[in-house]
Amino acid sequence: MAMRVVVVGAGGRMGGEVCRLLTGQADIELVGGVEAAGHRLVGSGLGKTEVVTDLARLIDQTDIVVDFSSPAAVVANARVAAGAGKPFVSGVTGLIENQTAALCDCARRIPVVHAANFSLGVNVLCRLVADAARLLGPGFDVEIVETHHRNKQDAPSGTAAQLVQTVKRSAGWHKTVYGREGMVGAKPVDEIGVSSIRTGDVVGDHTVIFGGEGERLELTHRATSRLAFAYGVLAAIRFVKDRKPGFYSMDDVLAASS
Repeated sequence: MAMRVVVVGAGGRMGGEVCRLLTGQADIELVGGVEAAGHRLVGSGLGKTEVVTDLARLIDQTDIVVDFSSPAAVVANARVAAGAGKPFVSGVTGLIENQTAALCDCARRIPVVHAANFSLGVNVLCRLVADAARLLGPGFDVEIVETHHRNKQDAPSGTAAQLVQTVKRSAGWHKTVYGREGMVGAKPVDEIGVSSIRTGDVVGDHTVIFGGEGERLELTHRATSRLAFAYGVLAAIRFVKDRKPGFYSMDDVLAASS
């Protein structure tokens, strides 16, 4: 029997791409979508039903909830899914501490996959960055540059934040600077610099630069289509279907498929 999926944020860039990809899968049935009141898609047909404004209206018809809504909405949606015992997959970024804690609380009752970036390539990038930070050590400076389209709401990107944490865990660094201006002085040895660029329709570029004496190593991932993320969501849906309650990452998804 096909897995039944509802996509929250179905009218957004990522939600729309996920919906388009799901309609072509033999083992997944797109039940419908959820959007904010007043959105142009509300009431229009999508999948088996339509786009509604309240996840609770479709929760009994779905097996898995995929959420690409917003930080303000994702916690409420996760609680609806947890109350119904439905697995939850979310790529919402820009969460503050109590919102992440709320998702973790829901994960005590249902399996939750949360990722700042569902691209398989980006998650491999994180592994490579961890190795580079550990092997190169404090003798190399670290700078992270991320570029996204002009309408992106949060900065730095969730992926850049994930890369910062990866470097900190691997190299033991603790200081992060977001952009620089003025007479800032020499760069401390344990400082990670992060620069956010917003321009045009860039889907997402991330570069981690390790700079040493006489050499520089740059690790870059460029997303040219949101399909790269949507295929990762597809993998997460298949992963989460029969999982026990818990808070999972794309590392868990990759490990299960390797």
